[in-house]
Amino acid sequence: MSEESGLPRASLLRHLRMDLSPLRDSRDFRLLMGSGVITMLGSFLTLVTLPLQMMQLTGSYVAVGLLSVAEFVPMLVCGLWGGAIADALDRRRIVLFAEVGLAVMAALLAVNALLPSPQVWALYVLGALMAGLDSLQRPSLDALVPRVVRHDQLTAAAALTSFRWNFGAIAGPALAGLIVAAFGPAATYGIDLLTFLVSLALLWRVRTVPPAENSAPASLTSLVEGVRYAVGRPDLMGTYLVDMAAMFFAMATALYAFIATEFGGVETLGLLYSAGAVGALLASVTSGWTRSVHRHGLGVVVAAIAWGVAMGAAAFAPNLWTILLCLALAGGADMISGVFRSTIWNQTIPDEFRGRLAGIELLSYSSGPMLGGARASLFAQFGGLRFSLGAGGLLCVGAVGLLAAFLPALRRYDARTDENALAQAARRKALAADA
Repeated sequence: MSEESGLPRASLLRHLRMDLSPLRDSRDFRLLMGSGVITMLGSFLTLVTLPLQMMQLTGSYVAVGLLSVAEFVPMLVCGLWGGAIADALDRRRIVLFAEVGLAVMAALLAVNALLPSPQVWALYVLGALMAGLDSLQRPSLDALVPRVVRHDQLTAAAALTSFRWNFGAIAGPALAGLIVAAFGPAATYGIDLLTFLVSLALLWRVRTVPPAENSAPASLTSLVEGVRYAVGRPDLMGTYLVDMAAMFFAMATALYAFIATEFGGVETLGLLYSAGAVGALLASVTSGWTRSVHRHGLGVVVAAIAWGVAMGAAAFAPNLWTILLCLALAGGADMISGVFRSTIWNQTIPDEFRGRLAGIELLSYSSGPMLGGARASLFAQFGGLRFSLGAGGLLCVGAVGLLAAFLPALRRYDARTDENALAQAARRKALAADA
């Protein structure tokens, strides 16, 4: 190969290569990433085991789908309140408190699984409590990132965070099916407990992050202020609504245990959960090109439509491997959507609102999958697995298309000219200069 022919290839590789600068430049971001990698691995073990154990105990589509419903209410309440306290209190302390609570819940799930007759009600209650604690913690975790990462590195930080999540989403589910088959659900819950303990040791070393000087105390009034700010930003509302619609109509994780039963047994369950994460991981490690994208709102819309197309195509898959390919393509599209949504949020929202808006963001990216699980289960109950997948994908494409048509502020968002993005860039530059 000539030297000239090698240059374009090298340039392409640099363009695609993941940007690691936030890890090099920020000690606290490295600690958050390390903690996240470890705890995500254990959390995905539990995420897979809960519906699998419910299916084994009840054999019911509806019983499995109701797990998502049970988790929705505490997620809703704790997500909003978690956002309010993230703006009013030390975010690091909130993260540590919630991590301890999650470790306790994992221990109780292990105890229940070891009983001669595990209790179905305990799965609903403990699953709901874990959802509440995770929702209490997540706004503070999300709001920490803009405080420990430079403004111009926030897109790269979003891609790295997605990489962390997808590593757990691949390894956790892949191991969960094997561990449950060999040792039972108690083993996966026990491993989850251990990962929380290791994660706590890393989070303890993160520096204290006090609230902003002009932050509002946690109250109903501050929550309302946060909602008003979000409603006053059509571009933000567009990111929330598009993701909620995409997840509600096309998310199908509640069906995975039943798909696995049809295509090879419980040992294949981990492959189904991991497939989307594999696609997302590949999108993450080749995410360098996202640095050159400035029309992030349009990117969210296109990625959400691609997600719906891929999930709908799974309805026509003739075998397990084709289904896995569809799920991988869907996972890659969802990862790109998440990077662009996170970039808009972190680059444009003032720090004094960041926690409350992170709570609203949590509702947008969590309520869709939770309610989508119930939607998928009901569609499958009445029309079968393939009907649920196909109809969900079609409805997703239609809903996202309609939202994009009625939300021009989202379609036209450009980080180079948006007044909120420019204002926050100038503000953070001034704060860095003062420091």
